[in-house]
Amino acid sequence: MSRGAKVRVTTTLIDPKTGKKLVGGYVLLQGKYGNKWKTWQRKRNTSGVVAFRTGPHVTRWFRTTYGTAATTPVQITVRTDGARILAEARKHKGAPYVFGAAGPKRFDCSGYTQYVYKKAVGKKLPHKANLQQRYGKAVSKSNKKAGDLLVFRSGSYGTHVAIYAGGGYMWASPRAGKTVSKQKVYSSNYVVRRMI
Repeated sequence: MSRGAKVRVTTTLIDPKTGKKLVGGYVLLQGKYGNKWKTWQRKRNTSGVVAFRTGPHVTRWFRTTYGTAATTPVQITVRTDGARILAEARKHKGAPYVFGAAGPKRFDCSGYTQYVYKKAVGKKLPHKANLQQRYGKAVSKSNKKAGDLLVFRSGSYGTHVAIYAGGGYMWASPRAGKTVSKQKVYSSNYVVRRMI
């Protein structure tokens, strides 16, 4: 799930002796922090079925408790914004480069980054490499992370853009005759912009 998205956690309370629903008391929704369980929410049990809605921002183990009984912990996996950006970038692998195109089937370099950031994280960018270097937050090359925008330059003018994929690679729509692909970062003359 995406960070902050709401997830529903439902617990049904059954008396093992009678097979009937247990009513009364409180059910706790707990998250695991290190080796300790902390209560996130508490709800009165009026029907034997208790539902919680929560929006975790990081991957975490959860459980519900009722008295001294606890459910088997379940891990809720949260995808970071960087992972969402890369997932969207990968979807367009093989799309042909067409000058001036901004998706969803064809892209030029800035049309590709414009489309991916808007779709993945709702970030609006202009359709021009040089203008995109004015958006987001400046990050040093040594601190770049997967999902960051790379703006390649001639002097200080932005001539090409790509999405950093990690490990010295990037996703880009490179030039006429090529398609969207994951490729090595080919130059050191670039700046990094964090859009999230």
